[in-house]
Amino acid sequence: MAERIYNVLFLCTGNSARSILAEAMLNHRGNGRFKAYSAGSHPNGTVNPRALQLLERTGMSTEGLRSKGWDEFALPGAPALDFVFTVCDNAAGEVCPIWPGQPMTAHWGQLDPAAVEGTELEKTNAFRDAQRMLERRIILFTSRPLESLYRLALGTRIRDIGKA
Repeated sequence: MAERIYNVLFLCTGNSARSILAEAMLNHRGNGRFKAYSAGSHPNGTVNPRALQLLERTGMSTEGLRSKGWDEFALPGAPALDFVFTVCDNAAGEVCPIWPGQPMTAHWGQLDPAAVEGTELEKTNAFRDAQRMLERRIILFTSRPLESLYRLALGTRIRDIGKA
């Protein structure tokens, strides 16, 4: 019997940096157990070039990554979602669409690296910091024995990861 694949949606406002990084990282590190997506409440329409460069430098695929609205995932035919994680405080405070699949939700707040002003090095370091924090959370999340946990217990644990 094939192992179940969990659909995960990462949300932020612009869908240009944090949620894109999380999507690529979970697809890369999820060992085939997860299919990650990302979206924004008010998508920028473009993926931040620094996010793409960082993913490419760390050996992660950028194929298919695009800035898109979260309404795409509430339409008929959208994948049934198992988990929805907000990665920015603005998106966490907005009223989200009704997601197919009644997913577990949690907030994994992360500072926006695209908003950092300063030198090129400071901007690059902001993206690296965001990637490290998201990667840490994704590693914790993917190390859980998802199939054996009750939904309520899993909900508590994934919320705790957001505080890590």
